[in-house]
Amino acid sequence: MTDVTRRQAIAAGTALLAAPLLPRPLLAANAVRLSSIRSGSVSWLIETIRAEGIDKKVGLTLDVVEVASSAAASIALLSDSADVIVSDWTWAMRQRSKGYDLKFAPYSTALGSVMVPQKSPAQSIADLMGKRIGVAGTGIDKSWILLRAYSRKMTGKDIADESEPVFGAAPLVTEEFRSGRLDAVLNFWTYAARLQAEGARQMLSMADVVHGLGVSPIPALVGFIWSDKEVRDKGIPVDKLLLAEREANAVLATSDAAWQRIRPLIRVTSDRELEAIRDYYRAGITDGWGANETAAAEKMTNLLIELGDAELVGDGTRFDQNLFHT
Repeated sequence: MTDVTRRQAIAAGTALLAAPLLPRPLLAANAVRLSSIRSGSVSWLIETIRAEGIDKKVGLTLDVVEVASSAAASIALLSDSADVIVSDWTWAMRQRSKGYDLKFAPYSTALGSVMVPQKSPAQSIADLMGKRIGVAGTGIDKSWILLRAYSRKMTGKDIADESEPVFGAAPLVTEEFRSGRLDAVLNFWTYAARLQAEGARQMLSMADVVHGLGVSPIPALVGFIWSDKEVRDKGIPVDKLLLAEREANAVLATSDAAWQRIRPLIRVTSDRELEAIRDYYRAGITDGWGANETAAAEKMTNLLIELGDAELVGDGTRFDQNLFHT
C-alpha cells in the first residue's frame, strides 16, 4: 500500500466491505469503481442513478466499492481498489503536497451545525461559554477548528478554553445530546437534520461560521476525488460519472417521490426526519466549480493552516489550484 500511514490503516479497520475487485482489464469499458459508505448519501445518489436509468443513458457502468468509513475510502483510492472516492478536498490537497496527482470535483456544500435544545436560551456563540458542547470528531476536526476561530472573532475568547468540549463519534455525541447531558452539539449535517426533526434547534450553521470568517462563496468541502494520471492512462470515464451525478441530483432536487424510493437507505423513523434530511441535502447541491470557488478554497486553506490545523501543517500542505476540476 503506497504511502498510507499506520494511523490511517488502523482507523480504517475492516476497510473494504466488498469482495476484492477485478483488475480493470476485466471490467466493462465504461466502468467506474466508485466508493460508497453503506447508507451514506452517495448510496442514495447511486440508487437514484440506477433507478432513473441515468447510468444507461450516459453510457456508464458503476462498480460500487462499499467501504466502512471515509478513512477506508482514502485507502481504497491510494491502493487502487477504487477509481473515485467521495471525500473532502483538504485531504486531497494534503495528498497533492505528497506528490499524488489527485483531482477534485464538487459534490456537496452541506455542512454541519451547532444544535441546541428547542427551549435553550442560547442564541449565539457567546451563550455557549461555560457550557458542555459535544463535538463530532476530535480536537483537530475542521469544523471545531473553524468554530474556535469564529468564537475568537465574535467574542474575543476561544470557546475551547471557555467551555467544556466533549469529543466523540457522531452517534455517541448525538445520544449524549438526546439524553440531556450536553448543552449543545456540533455535528455533521445528517445528524443535525435528524436532531432538528426531533425538535432540536439549529443555533448556528457551519455555513454561518465560514461566512463569518470572511470566506465566500462557501466552497463545497466534499467531492469526487481521483488520480488524474490513472484516469487518463486507463480511460476511466469520470466525465460520465459527473454527468450522471448532475442528472441524479436534478431528480433529488425536485422529486419527493425519489426520496420515498431511497427512504429504506436513509433509515428514518418519521416523515419529518426524511423531510429534514431531504432539505439539508437539497441545500447542499452544487452548481459547479469556478474561479470564485477556487479563490474561496484558497482562503479557507490558508485560514486552516494559520489556525494550526495539525494535519495540514504537519504535512507541509500548500494550496494548489490544479487540484480542482473545472
